[in-house]
Amino acid sequence: MGDMTLTSLDYFASLVRQDDSIPLFESALTLGQDFYPEMDFAEEEMALDTLALKLKQRLPSDASQIQKLRMLNHFFFQEMAFAGNVNNYYDPDNSYIHRVISTRRGIPISLAVVYIELAQHIGLDMKGVSFPGHFLMKLSVQSGEIVLDPMNGASLSRQELEERLEPYLAHQPEEDFGDELPLAAYLRAAHPREILARMLRNLKAIFMEGQRWQQVLDVQERLVILLPEEITEKRDRGLAYANLGQAQAALEDLEAYLALRPHAEDAPNLREMLPDLREALRKPS
Repeated sequence: MGDMTLTSLDYFASLVRQDDSIPLFESALTLGQDFYPEMDFAEEEMALDTLALKLKQRLPSDASQIQKLRMLNHFFFQEMAFAGNVNNYYDPDNSYIHRVISTRRGIPISLAVVYIELAQHIGLDMKGVSFPGHFLMKLSVQSGEIVLDPMNGASLSRQELEERLEPYLAHQPEEDFGDELPLAAYLRAAHPREILARMLRNLKAIFMEGQRWQQVLDVQERLVILLPEEITEKRDRGLAYANLGQAQAALEDLEAYLALRPHAEDAPNLREMLPDLREALRKPS
């Protein structure tokens, strides 16, 4: 590992250390450093600030929440033409915020990260919502909550939200919700840590699918830092190490997982990998 990756991981670790002060935009921006090590961080933050300034200059000083929201929506979706990258949904660039800002294309969660940052610049306390299947955003106003689709800025009615939730509830064990669909539970504000984990897991799915193990490892390094309690992330880092032929590191992670989850469903398969990894360590390299 070069010094670059070390410092970008250290920087990421410093940003996500304190639960109550994780800067979402900045932390999300760092994810792009794995794939684009030459990315200029200050320049990318400035690109966003420039957009925010452009928007701020048009706002009447006495603009209400709703007026601000309308102007932000128009600016973001019409004028700047941010949109979902529907032709190339599984392109990793859709998760790298600096690429989303320059191409104006992304997936719901990355578009939301940019939108939320702009909203905060104009005094709108927009929150991310880790809705199943499709990330959403919400804003609390006097009359209640406005829930928005980050792909197009459309505000979603209760009925539309329930329809979107339906397919995900079909797989749930029969729970007694009374007459209420548990919509409120799915609409709570997502913590920045959750949002970053979802972004990283999107990337992980793409890289695992393509068996791009170095990229999987980069993502796993961040997930282990972000979610230190989640031993499965350490297991997945171990698998990436194993696939990259880094036997020592792979053994450490896989043994740590097996020690904590000796009866996990995947434990027998993982145990079968250990002798080969130990053998690899004994060979003169």
